[in-house]
Amino acid sequence: MIISRIKCFFSDVEGATAIEYSLLAALIGVTIAAGATTLGTAINDKFDAIGKALNPEPPKVP
Repeated sequence: MIISRIKCFFSDVEGATAIEYSLLAALIGVTIAAGATTLGTAINDKFDAIGKALNPEPPKVP
C-alpha cells in the first residue's frame, strides 16, 4: 500500500509541469526586466547627449 502510493507520487507529472511553466515565466520576466533596464539606460544617455548639445553649459569664470 505504501509502496504503491510512493510509486504514484513519483509518477505524477502534473505538478512538475506547473513548476516548469512557472520557472519559464519567471525567466522570461527577468529577461524582459533586464532588457528594459539596459534599453532605458541607453535611451537616457542619448537624451542627455541631445540635451547637452542643444543647451551647452556656459564657461566657468574663475
